[in-house]
Amino acid sequence: MSRASSNGFFAALVILSLAGGVVRPVHGAAPPPRMLLLDGAVVGHDLVAVGERGTILRSSDNGLSWESAAVAARAALTGVAFAPDARHGWAVGHDALILATTDAGRTWSKQWQGANLTDSFLDVVAPDAQHVIAVGAYGLYLSTGDGGATWTRRKIIDEDNHLNRLSLGPAGTLYIAGERGTILRSGDGGTTWVRLPVPYDGSFYGVLPLDRRTLVAYGLQGRVYRSTDDGATWASVTTGQPALLATALQLRGNILVFAGQARVLLVSRDYGRTVVPWAAPLLTAVAELLETPAGTILALGEAGATLLPAP
Repeated sequence: MSRASSNGFFAALVILSLAGGVVRPVHGAAPPPRMLLLDGAVVGHDLVAVGERGTILRSSDNGLSWESAAVAARAALTGVAFAPDARHGWAVGHDALILATTDAGRTWSKQWQGANLTDSFLDVVAPDAQHVIAVGAYGLYLSTGDGGATWTRRKIIDEDNHLNRLSLGPAGTLYIAGERGTILRSGDGGTTWVRLPVPYDGSFYGVLPLDRRTLVAYGLQGRVYRSTDDGATWASVTTGQPALLATALQLRGNILVFAGQARVLLVSRDYGRTVVPWAAPLLTAVAELLETPAGTILALGEAGATLLPAP
């Protein structure tokens, strides 16, 4: 999930939480916490969320209650992903940190940490239990092909643009959304990347693959673009909301939900061709949206974990 791009929106949330926020530890099963949560994943029938001060939480009841996972880290965690086996997972964040779990997120250990602690990871994807990619600020890019035993760092773009979010399409195609109009695509598991032409030079915070050919990209100033040819061409989608869109979710019924800065919630009922405001009862910033195993929507962000009604 994109967290600390050039506009500083979610970076500011992290700084505020570290400077003056009160972290409420979660011991045993507890109601949804009021702390900054920046990303999450559905792991089998459970949910995992990550956020400020090394927080990793698990829920086994669709987000109604949460418990802390065992984590030996204090850095803000900005991204989490699990392999299809639902046991192997990775969490990334500030301080050049990568954590790993082999028990579905119950316990975590440090797997990799860079020498430069100013490096910040922003997102991670795990196509399988051996192949993992993590990206971050100023073009940061690491990958492993052996489950994290070794990591390789390389530069995949000439510029030092922030790489905000990774996404995996149904055909196994990978996408990266970043600042300055950066959208990248890889059809070979991340070995090579191609920059896609887009009609916008501002920051993108995600690419949502709807099927093998249809993509929706979103970002700053309420910008949404739709492609039906895997990113070769794009059409602008009018949102009427000039606010940052940080995340998007495709529900099982193919309804799309977009969220970001406070009070900005949008919904599309026609596969991304048009979007309209969604009057959900949430007034704080959202970093990530998940569809729970029960079919409800979970918003992670400034207010912690919030369950929302169906749009």
